[in-house]
Amino acid sequence: MSRTPRMIARALRHEPALLGLTLAPGGWAPVDDLLRGLAAVGRRTTREELLAIVAADEKGRFTLSPDGRRIRAAQGHSVAVDLQLDPVAPPALLLHGTASRNLSGIFRDGLLPGRRQHVHLSETEEVARRVGARHGSPVLLEVGAGALHALGRPFFRADNGVWLTGPVPVTHLRLIG
Repeated sequence: MSRTPRMIARALRHEPALLGLTLAPGGWAPVDDLLRGLAAVGRRTTREELLAIVAADEKGRFTLSPDGRRIRAAQGHSVAVDLQLDPVAPPALLLHGTASRNLSGIFRDGLLPGRRQHVHLSETEEVARRVGARHGSPVLLEVGAGALHALGRPFFRADNGVWLTGPVPVTHLRLIG
C-alpha cells in the first residue's frame, strides 16, 4: 500500500488530528475535509484518486457513505468510535489468525483487542492465515463464537466482513493449525 492510503487509514483509525479530522458518530469524516487534510500535509489527492484508493484496497479498509460525501475506516480503530453497527448472530465458529509467538499469551489471557477496540475474527482460513502471516509464522485459532453469543456476548460484522467482538476467553479457543 502506498503512503497516501496508509496515511488515510492511520487518520481514520488511530489519529484523526493527523489530517485535521473530527470523526462523527459512526466514525465518519467528510470526504472534503479528508482531501483538505491530505493537501495540507503535502499529499494532494483528487476525489477520483480517493475513489480509486477505496476501490483498490484489498482488505476493504474504507467505506464511503452511499452519497459519497463521507468516509470511514471499516474497523481497526484504536480511538473510541462507535461504528453504529447492529449486533449480529455470528456463525458457530470463527477464526483468528496470529503469529505463533503470541500463543503463550493468548492461552494465558485469551484473545484481547490490544490497542484496538475489538478482537477481529474472520470466517475463512485464507483470511485468518493472511492476517497471522503479517506478524510472523501464522497459526489459526478457532473461536466458539456461537457459544459466546449464546452467553450474551455481542458480535458485529464490519463493512468489510470482519467480525468484531470483545475479549475472547481461553475456554472458547482451540488451536487448529
